[in-house]
Amino acid sequence: MNIIYRSVRNHSNLNVNVLLHSAVNNRLLIYKNISICSQRINLEKKSCYDYSYKKRWYSENNSGPPSNKLPSLLPDFPVIVWPSFLKTLKNFVLFNFIIKPYLDNEFSLPDFVGASKKAVEVVSRKLAEGDVKSLDGLVTNDIISSLQKALSLMSLSQREQIAINVEDIYFSFPYQVGIIFNDEEGKDQKRFVEITMVYHTLKGLSNMRSRGEEPPLNMGMLPEYQKLISICNYRFIREFTKGVDDQWTVNLLNHFKPSDEL
Repeated sequence: MNIIYRSVRNHSNLNVNVLLHSAVNNRLLIYKNISICSQRINLEKKSCYDYSYKKRWYSENNSGPPSNKLPSLLPDFPVIVWPSFLKTLKNFVLFNFIIKPYLDNEFSLPDFVGASKKAVEVVSRKLAEGDVKSLDGLVTNDIISSLQKALSLMSLSQREQIAINVEDIYFSFPYQVGIIFNDEEGKDQKRFVEITMVYHTLKGLSNMRSRGEEPPLNMGMLPEYQKLISICNYRFIREFTKGVDDQWTVNLLNHFKPSDEL
């Protein structure tokens, strides 16, 4: 980076000191502390004006500040927004005719959804804090390194958008249920269940409701609400092999904001 200091005198006896920082690679120009001192004949006082300029960002394609768009945590996980009618029918069959009779007769979908919301709150807050090590036991080991890498590329403001308050979730549903049978020669057949959940959240919803307010039904079309809406996709997995006592853990997840796609 070259630093050039210039002193220029004009016809009005003005001394202008300009400190110009030029970064050639990223075309970033920063103008700071431009001091203009004016001296006039027969005046004992000297007036001095200080102007401070904020950073100006320049690039070939964008003249604004860096984007605050929320990057994908796990790019391989497709974005899911709304339920699928066919998948909903299939989920009903699997819940009631496979999982409950053969895998877990005490399984309750409402209980699972409620517990999954709390899990989303805990996991999302740890991600927002960058505390990936504390996710052990909450998410599967195979995605921890990918989450760590994604978080390292995010700004602080982007990470803050990940944190979810369970009371800000206004709509949720199981998008897809999968049953996995893993056959290994000479071993008992392993059984797993995966449930992909979708959560729609409105930041500050709990505070609104505490004041007796409710957001309008068309809030997704209103600019003042669009930036507050985010969607989370979480896929939970649990082993149901006979004799194995397992817990639900997250093996895929993503957070995104619909307004980023507008």
